[in-house]
Amino acid sequence: MTSAGYARLALLISVTLLGACGGGSPPVRFFTLASEAPSQTAAATGAPFTIVVGPVTVPELVDRPQFVLRSAPNRVELTEQARWAAPLKSEIPRVVADHLAQLLPGARTATAAQRAATVPDYRVLIDIQRFETSQQEGATIQALWTVRPTVGAAFSGRSLVTENAGAGYEDLVAAHSRALAAIGRDIAAAITSARARP
Repeated sequence: MTSAGYARLALLISVTLLGACGGGSPPVRFFTLASEAPSQTAAATGAPFTIVVGPVTVPELVDRPQFVLRSAPNRVELTEQARWAAPLKSEIPRVVADHLAQLLPGARTATAAQRAATVPDYRVLIDIQRFETSQQEGATIQALWTVRPTVGAAFSGRSLVTENAGAGYEDLVAAHSRALAAIGRDIAAAITSARARP
């Protein structure tokens, strides 16, 4: 083969490789958890008080940007095309803090990252034990949470919520958001009960 022939062959291989690499991969999409508004917003009555949510711990399995989809009891898949816009350790406390602000009259809420130097009236610690995403079963979140008031004994609870969803990533993210809303309602009810005690 002549040098011109080798040059044409090299050019053909280069074009083929570029065609295989370019435009074939689906775009990466980024998702964020949302605060679902409750059916009734709490009226801002009574003395204001502060709540700081966090820190929040999450399982190492899901402590990554990619979505972790459970495809079988002993198998998961990482989705490179669907990612969290921010770490779950910061997304979850933000969403829970938003819900507590909506549900508790007079509550001023923040996350631990926002109010690290202050002493709140209540600190909410959350240990996420399960954060499962399945295109067949929807979203499941299991959380142990502890509320530590400035005055008085701490109290704890456990929430286990499963929300059905469609197979799309948007549906799965919305299901996780609804599950966190339910956990926020559990925590808000516990704080309301504690504040009602003499």
